[in-house]
Parts: sequence; structure tokens; C-alpha cells
Amino acid sequence: MKHLASTLLFVLGLAPSLLLAQKEPEYALEKAELEFHLRFLASDEMLGRRTGSPTNLLAARYIAEQFRRYGIGTVPGKSSYFQEITFEKTSAGGKGTLKADADELTFETDWILVGGNAGQIQADVVYAGYGLEDAAKGWNDYNNLDVKGKVVVVQAGYPESQSPREALNASAAKRKLAARKGAAALVELYNATTPWNFIGRFLTGERISLATEGPDESVSLPHLWANGKEANITRALRNAKKISLATEGRKIERIISPNVVGYLEGSDPKLKEEYIILSAHYDHVGVGAQGGQPYTPEDSIFNGARDNAFGVTGVLAAAKAFSQLKPKRSVLFLGFTAEELGLLGSRYYAENPWMPLNKCVFNLNCDGAGYNDTKLIGVIGLERTGAAHLIRQAASTFGLDVVGDPAPEQNLFDRSDNVNFAVKGIPAPTFTPGFRDFDAEIMKYYHQASDNPDSIDFDYLLNYSKTYVLAARLIANLPTPPQWVAGDKYEAAAKSLYQK
Repeated sequence: MKHLASTLLFVLGLAPSLLLAQKEPEYALEKAELEFHLRFLASDEMLGRRTGSPTNLLAARYIAEQFRRYGIGTVPGKSSYFQEITFEKTSAGGKGTLKADADELTFETDWILVGGNAGQIQADVVYAGYGLEDAAKGWNDYNNLDVKGKVVVVQAGYPESQSPREALNASAAKRKLAARKGAAALVELYNATTPWNFIGRFLTGERISLATEGPDESVSLPHLWANGKEANITRALRNAKKISLATEGRKIERIISPNVVGYLEGSDPKLKEEYIILSAHYDHVGVGAQGGQPYTPEDSIFNGARDNAFGVTGVLAAAKAFSQLKPKRSVLFLGFTAEELGLLGSRYYAENPWMPLNKCVFNLNCDGAGYNDTKLIGVIGLERTGAAHLIRQAASTFGLDVVGDPAPEQNLFDRSDNVNFAVKGIPAPTFTPGFRDFDAEIMKYYHQASDNPDSIDFDYLLNYSKTYVLAARLIANLPTPPQWVAGDKYEAAAKSLYQK
């Protein structure tokens, strides 16, 4: 009897964890299955999963078939897991010569060709501010300017933001507007924080962007970026009377790559009308020169094990666990393409959602550059979205600590797919492998050919995935959904979205 009593005390007092283990299937996730997912997605045969490549499509198919296997359905009213997106692929290169009056500017060092046909141009120069028109925002940079047949020089980005991402986001619209105005060429003066040699290397390689609807006549317009970080280059281009350009041009073709979308209805009759998004990008940077970093003949494949087969594995773990025991709210599982090209897949989805965004109460994105501490997880935006206590609870369950925004100087919140939902108003932190700073251990693998499956700690992948899944379940089951903390820069968007 004494032995029986002690046994009962042990079972009842021990272990919330043992009792939960019988109830919630994330506790029973198996390392071997998670390892299988990651090893497949980050294998050499996948050739770096570059957006639009056959292996990128194979990765999408793999994710869709795992959804099907786990019993995750398609979105109601949709017959496919694939949200197909059309992209424009611009060939590498674009060499040529450029002169601003008598000043000869050097290709790559001083300027690059972003797009446009081969040819020669000699034309007058017009400076047009930021090259924007938007009556609602008071932008009218072409007011009283005659730019027909002339080279238009503008600042990159927007008046309120010249970050690299904003400069890229604005660039296509500026090209179209300049073409519509009859310009002979467009030159943007880049002056953001990211070094010119980095942005130049990125833009002169093969480049992929979202395609416009219908024919785009502006793709033939010679479109240049110049190193506006150098005052002498800015002066030469802004003050020039004439610009002479000869270029070999860059070929543009259209390609298809999908987001992968799965849906699971929640168990609660009322709360299932709302849903959370669990997301991760499945693309990476490809092979050889596509990767933008050094490589060797022996290893030229950028496998992307950490970035982001690791995150996709977390989402697949959630798909399996949630199909076995549904959370109260519904769940949308999203595998994004083209994250590495500027968060394009998530941007496209946020602008073309398959389910109403005002019914989405949370996005727990899964992404990261890697890890240097297997005793913790990182959550970018941990204290901003009202879910910090639930994430800490999940992490402590599996013996992990949590660090929020471990590298604030990197502005990581706005550099992953979560931001495209945050700007709509949806609370959207990013769940990332554990690190405290961008040290040598992180950079050893981040966007490097060395980021392959054999370098992964699979015991850590298991604990990371379990923590991600439990955190997502706790959030999905919360009676009142988490909200942005008061004063957050995305709080106003949330009030508009949810009409609070």
C-alpha cells in the first residue's frame, strides 16, 4: 500500500510533462522523421532550391505531399496546395560603358545595369528627385519636367526610407513610370547602409523579381543603379548635361514558382473561425555563382540546411502533431518561395491571400541564419506581440531558454517573411534557432556552401521543433488572441485590420 501511494504521488506530482505527453503529440515527435525531412530538403541533389529551378519545384512538391500524408487539406474552395506565382528572371551580366559628360564611370565599381535591352544611348540628363508620383502622399517628382528622350536620374528608395529592401521594392515602379514618361534611360543613385559592393554583386548576378500583370513595355528601358554613396559619382550624374551609355543588355524571361498552402480546421466551434499562420520559406540560393559567396569545385552547392530546411522541418512537425490533435483555432500552413530574393513569396501571399487576413490572429514564422547555442531558441519580436509567456512556457518544457531579438542592430524583424504580415497588422514574430549574436559560428554557415545536413545537431532540431509546435498550440488555443504591445509601429495597422 505504501508503495502504491508513493507511485500515485509520483505520477500525479511529477509530471505535468508525462501527462501532457499522452495528450499532445508534439511530445512524441521523432528525431528520425525530422532528420529525414531536413536531409531530403537540404541534400546535394536539391541543388540549393533556387526559386524557379526544377529542384525548387521538387521541394514544393515534397512539402505538399507531406501535408497530404499528415491529413492537412487544401484551403476550402481550392483544389491545389500550390499558389503559383509568376516571376521575371533577369540574366546575369549587363556590362557596358557609361560617361557623364567627360567623366567615365567604371562598370560594377561605379554603376551596374539592373535591366534593359542592349544598345547605345546619348541623351540629355534630367534630375527628378525620387522619381515617384503619388497624389495621396504628395509625391510629384515629374511635375513640370520634360523627360522624353532623356536620361532620368533619381534617388533610390522612398523619401522616408532608403533601405536596400525599400530601394528594391520601389525600383520596378520607378522604371515603369520613367518609361511611361518617355525617358531614354533611368539611373538610380543608391545610398543605403548596405555596402555598394554587396548590393552590386547581388544585382549583377541572375536576378528574380515578381512579374507584373500583362505585358510590361518598361523592361526594355535601360535601367541603371549607381553608387550614390560616393559623392563624386552623385555629382557627376546629377550635374551632367549629357550621358552616354553602351550596354550589352540583360535578358528577361518569365518563370513559375509556388507558395505551398495547407489548411487544418480547428476543433472549437467558435474559435475555428479564426486561424493562425505557421510559415517558413523553402527556397535557398542555388549553386555556384548563384550563391553570391565563395565556393569550391568540390562543394559548390548552397544546401541551405539551416536556412531554411530547419524551419520547414518545424512547420512539417506542426502539421503532423496538429493533425493528430487539432488545436482550437484553425491553422494555415505556408511554405514560401523566393524569400531569399526579397521576401517575394510572402509579399505576394499577403497581397493575394487565400483566406481573409482579418481572421488571422497570429503568424509564427520559422526562419533563421543558424545557431551557436543549442540550449536556447531565439524569437525575433518576442516582447512585441503578447505571446512571450507562452513561448517561454513551451521552451522551458523542453529544457530550452529563450532570447528575444539577440542581434537588434541587424533589424531582423523586418528581414524575414513575418514582416509582410506585420505590415498588414497581424502579430508576427519569427522563431529562430538559438544565437546570441552574429559571431563566427553563425557566419561559418550563413549562406555558405558549408551549410549542409551533416553539420546539423539533430537532437537540437528535435527540441527546437517540439518547442515551436507547443508554442504554436498554446497560441492557437488561447481564449483571447495575442496583440501588439501598445505603441508598436504595427499597432495602427492591426486596429485597421481588426477594426478595433
